[in-house]
Amino acid sequence: MSISEKELKILVKETIKEYLTSSEEFKDFVTTARSNQSFCPEEVPNISTIDRRKRFVPNPVVPDITAIDLQKRLLVPDPVNSEAYLALKAKSPARVGVWRSGPRMKTETLLRFWADHAASQDAVAGEVSEELTQKLDMLAVQTKCKDKAEYLTRTDLGRQFDDEEIAKISQNCDQNPQVQIIVADGLSATAIERNIEDIIPAIKLGLEVEKIATGRIIFVKYGRVPAMDVISEVTGADVCCLLVGERPGLVTGESMSAYIAYRATVGMPEANRTVVSNIYSGGTPTVEAGAHIAYIIKEMLDKQASGVNLKL
Repeated sequence: MSISEKELKILVKETIKEYLTSSEEFKDFVTTARSNQSFCPEEVPNISTIDRRKRFVPNPVVPDITAIDLQKRLLVPDPVNSEAYLALKAKSPARVGVWRSGPRMKTETLLRFWADHAASQDAVAGEVSEELTQKLDMLAVQTKCKDKAEYLTRTDLGRQFDDEEIAKISQNCDQNPQVQIIVADGLSATAIERNIEDIIPAIKLGLEVEKIATGRIIFVKYGRVPAMDVISEVTGADVCCLLVGERPGLVTGESMSAYIAYRATVGMPEANRTVVSNIYSGGTPTVEAGAHIAYIIKEMLDKQASGVNLKL
């Protein structure tokens, strides 16, 4: 028996509606939303009263499925050992122990997968706001990439600057600073937006304690990691520290990394960089990472080395 596309869409909508009306998380969410006026100033509509002829419902409150902590959820019905199951899930944010309906994922698992995938796409496609760069008094420059599409397809251009941008860096930044901090959007603008305001003060504080001077922070739009090498040569910095949004996955789109190098030069081996990765709320917290980065920079200046040549 064949089924038309229209009938299939109706079936999918009915399935999702049935899931939402039976989901304990949804019921709890609606109860909380209705009782919290600061969070939900409008009345939460009953899902059964939704006019199915309309594409959108006025003032709906849709539960954020990503707010549910999957590491604390028993997704397998009647597990033999619940404690061991949850202990295993607590060790990894990966999708460990999900159930199925026949050969397919359960609706909750599938919706969460789609939500996490959408967050990853938003992280890649997003842009770091000009308000943020201005707030932190960063010198904004751009690589040879004209837009995000070119940035994603031409990795070589994300490492280069045209003459005008190089002159801008030279004229507006301190020459020969001990440390040059650089911020780049990389593959996750979300990571920069979420972490940069906390980590920069932590790095600066750690360096100030050691009486280490920093130049004006540079923001690189559409920047790849080797863009720091060009800036290193232009400014003559002893140490360059690049804070960049990392490629997002299905666990998070907020992870940032720090690539740090002593007297970086264009074309140098990647092994000469020291990396602090997985900087975000679910990995290494930003303040802790900032203090650690300041320590690494101090060691680089003392030992005049970085990467595999630096023994920490």
